[in-house]
Amino acid sequence: MQVYKICCDLFLQFIITCSETVPDTTAQRGSIKEDLTGQRFGRLLVKRPAENQRGRTCWVCRCDCGNELGVSEAGLIHGNYKSCGCLKAEIRQNIKNQLHRIDDTCVEWLEKRKHRSNNTSGFRRVYLNHGKFRASIGFKKKRFYIGTYNTFEEAVQARLEAEKLIHDGFVKAYYTWQEQGDDTPFIFEVEKVDGWFRIHTNI
Repeated sequence: MQVYKICCDLFLQFIITCSETVPDTTAQRGSIKEDLTGQRFGRLLVKRPAENQRGRTCWVCRCDCGNELGVSEAGLIHGNYKSCGCLKAEIRQNIKNQLHRIDDTCVEWLEKRKHRSNNTSGFRRVYLNHGKFRASIGFKKKRFYIGTYNTFEEAVQARLEAEKLIHDGFVKAYYTWQEQGDDTPFIFEVEKVDGWFRIHTNI
């Protein structure tokens, strides 16, 4: 029995020793798998390792614009980061510069608009109000009341007619004005007279 107890004690000590010497894989999370120093990812140049964040390997990167930031290794490798944010800002600015605005009205938006549902009725600017359907239209930061109708179909039809007159008319007049190529200011104004819309334009 004494021999058995000694053997058991030795075996238990062996198990304890092994458990203390086995590497803790949890502590190794975020360890550098590949040295990315000097590599370029878009506008980002990897300068040196950074302190790991939440177990993720991170790198200090310098953007071409001069900013430095910490980026995860996965974010770099998978292409989630290509700049410090300046690239996205430039793209947004370029898109903005390519748009043509007249009195805060975007020509391209009106030209490529789609009929979308942004309310419970299923058609933009058509609302159910006290059992009837109310329609309106926006133009140059103003909202124009079209009318109130007994049926949804009547309200949608009135809205489409107003779009054709105002939105489509504005786009068509704008391109006609561009083709003329003179310095005359572009004029396209809307007013409601006797229950419908009247357009004032110099085209």
